[in-house]
Amino acid sequence: MTPERTAKFRRVVKRRQPNLTVVLENVHDPHNIGAVLRTCDSVGVVEIFVLYTEPQLKEDRLYLSRKTASGALQWVEVHFYTEMESCFEQVKKKYEKIFSTHLSENATHLYELNLTESVAFLFGNEHDGISSEARKHVDGNFLIPQVGMVESLNISVACAVTLYEAYRQRKEKGFYDDAPLMNSAEQDALFECYLKRHMSKEKHRTAKRQD
Repeated sequence: MTPERTAKFRRVVKRRQPNLTVVLENVHDPHNIGAVLRTCDSVGVVEIFVLYTEPQLKEDRLYLSRKTASGALQWVEVHFYTEMESCFEQVKKKYEKIFSTHLSENATHLYELNLTESVAFLFGNEHDGISSEARKHVDGNFLIPQVGMVESLNISVACAVTLYEAYRQRKEKGFYDDAPLMNSAEQDALFECYLKRHMSKEKHRTAKRQD
């Protein structure tokens, strides 16, 4: 690998955000998952969680196409679950708060949230949204302000808007510059992980079910 490529890997790793993630509940369109992965990579998310609880979605492995995710699969780890309790147990071990995009009386506007803290964003599919069972695990709900006739956004677009607000807030705190969230040892470990993935040149990856 060239010195320039190595330097880029180091820059990317330094800017990773280990306390920021996304949980997708029953989002089965591979194009939407791929778009979410690309956005996650672009703002420094290290991992995401994919939860399938609908009977027709239950599989042992989640097949992910490198083409769909435009290469982001190499850099964002995907944890695949089919049991809700197992999924949220793992999310809560790593992240302090879970916010969902659910319309409710106590929902807060996205731009009023403090997204520099440890946080996971929960998104449901476009048809059914977030299930009532999943909502029991969240710490709060938020809305993305809209003024149009159609008051809804594609899941991947909603995720992008949300993550880039987190990026804006974290950028102001220096998390992407002189105040990285990972220490040197953590950065070295992630660098080695990315280096191995780069050298393997996998065309496709699968996420094995973890429950």
